[in-house]
Amino acid sequence: MENILLIGFMGVGKGTTARAYAKKYGIYNIDTDDLIESKENRRIPKIFKKKGEAYFRKLEQETADWIECCVRNTLISCGGGFYQVKNLKKLGTVVLLDASYDWIYHRLSSAKNAEKKLAKRPLFSEPKKAKKLYSQREKAYKKVADLIVNVEGKSMEEILEEIRKGVESLASK
Repeated sequence: MENILLIGFMGVGKGTTARAYAKKYGIYNIDTDDLIESKENRRIPKIFKKKGEAYFRKLEQETADWIECCVRNTLISCGGGFYQVKNLKKLGTVVLLDASYDWIYHRLSSAKNAEKKLAKRPLFSEPKKAKKLYSQREKAYKKVADLIVNVEGKSMEEILEEIRKGVESLASK
């Protein structure tokens, strides 16, 4: 099995899905944002504030290079902008978790720990900016994806099964 990369807009459920998939199928899972935070010893909002977006994108590329070199048979949950790394297609099968902006916002704002989920994603405090970014990224996500899984209205079990079947189908081609 090669790596599986979960991409999609912030808040769509990449981390939650990755943890559930890894547990169900007994594989390792890593998160690119967690790797970057660990390497820098600071949270992503602080990295952006102190060093800027260009520096953060450089860290994402370094993380992608490390994954290409050293990571196998792993499910990788990617930050919202990670789809832009130069070697994305060399890292594994790219699975887009797709949903509408309104569904994502509702998912976050109605969660039992909504305040924490929204605070982790400060862009959602400015809905117009967040929606604009979503619109900018929507086509780009679909362009780089090997598999698109719409997560709206589906149980976690249905999402996991769709990913597994889709990845297996792609691997047999």
